[in-house]
Amino acid sequence: MGSILQLTRRDFLKITASGVAIMAMLRRVSAQLGKIDRLNIVVILADDLAFYEIGCYGGKNVKTPNIDRLAAEGMRFTSAFASEAMCVPIRSSLYTGLFPVRHGACHNHQSVKVDTRSVPHYLRPLGYRVGLTGKLHVKPKESFPFEIVPGFEPNCVALTAGYSMDGVREFMTRDSVQPFCLFVCSTLPHAPWTAGDAAKYPPEKLILPPVWADTPDTRIAFSKYCAEVEALDRQVGDVVRILEETGQKDKTVLMFCGEQGAQFPGAKWTLFEPGIRSAVIARWPGRIKAGVTSTAIIQYEDVLPTLMELAGGSAERNLDGVSFAGVLTGNRTDAREYAYGVHNNVPEGRPYPVRSIRSKKYKLILNLVSENDYHEKHLMDIDRENYWKSWVVAAKTDLHTAKWVNRYTRRPAVELYDVEKDPWELENIAERAEMGNVRRELEGKLREWMNQQGDAGADLDQEPVPGTQAREKKRTKK
Repeated sequence: MGSILQLTRRDFLKITASGVAIMAMLRRVSAQLGKIDRLNIVVILADDLAFYEIGCYGGKNVKTPNIDRLAAEGMRFTSAFASEAMCVPIRSSLYTGLFPVRHGACHNHQSVKVDTRSVPHYLRPLGYRVGLTGKLHVKPKESFPFEIVPGFEPNCVALTAGYSMDGVREFMTRDSVQPFCLFVCSTLPHAPWTAGDAAKYPPEKLILPPVWADTPDTRIAFSKYCAEVEALDRQVGDVVRILEETGQKDKTVLMFCGEQGAQFPGAKWTLFEPGIRSAVIARWPGRIKAGVTSTAIIQYEDVLPTLMELAGGSAERNLDGVSFAGVLTGNRTDAREYAYGVHNNVPEGRPYPVRSIRSKKYKLILNLVSENDYHEKHLMDIDRENYWKSWVVAAKTDLHTAKWVNRYTRRPAVELYDVEKDPWELENIAERAEMGNVRRELEGKLREWMNQQGDAGADLDQEPVPGTQAREKKRTKK
């Protein structure tokens, strides 16, 4: 006791300062150790991928061993849906956690509303580096402040499939302490289908979807598309390889998303199943059980809140998306009751607004201006591959082809399908008397959702796109 009392004031201050420094150092070390174990996130996003062409989803035309491996090592979702089957709206939804009408980019090539926040705004406060390589295709930059990682094609479409993994590797290995979130956004298999080796897919041997007209031009175009699906699979394999080579595999949740469907009639730019139903696969070694198939309904809006929960945060209440992290870890079997769909045709064609709602068993589609014919410029005017033109010509003499042309261009006001029994939506049962209660219930739920979203329906799909000029003027003033 006496020796302690004999300490000088200077000695006491030195000891105290040393103790404070040691405690601060221990806190830093503890924080760093905690961060080392933090989960990394990689999201691979395809571009116009028909889910039914992937091997693990039953595809017969293309071998996709790398995507199939992810499914074998993780969870494959069979009821994942895009809310709008075109690039800008659905990518905006993926990054913001909001449905298209709420984030504002509910028409293709449109900006989101001013002050809309996205993945970087939510994950950076949780300690993450947030990067993106490849196709961004959302705007404005202030709402999507990703660190741009070089390596993948940044434009909307690409004439070649050239890419480099150097930027991806550098981003993943730059900091061994801070966790990262990286979006790898391919342009494959988006038209014009110039990547890959189409010679490996003889047109006459391909199995066409049952809702397509079988013409030579369609088969030739589909052959080119299949080649790009194979090229996409190689890209997926390269991303997986980098994770393994850098020792990141076991501490990274990897999610593969197919985006909307292919640029063929009845798929992209529609709310039919080939348009909005999407491949989604998630792998997280040791946490997601391998080889599991989930029937949980999820939407692209749900990805952001899921990533936030996996990153140690919690989803904000103002988001439309709901976390399916519990589904991934096996704590829940379902995430949401319904999947909702929006289609605004402007600027890709004349106004043709469509809305939809889907449960696990039924799908209701409302064509809000069914008195008009549907027209989409990329397929019907540009049509570089001539497959739509071949449908129109064949329809003049072939009743089977005429059926599919009319299904695409002349639609009833209401469509109802039993998607459990009829996954290709071949038989509209909306007018059956025994389906009256189902139809009324689903339409009521759909219109309730539209009201909640502030969706004006047919009035929203007009030329020029409502609100675009006002938003651009506001940004200019800034």
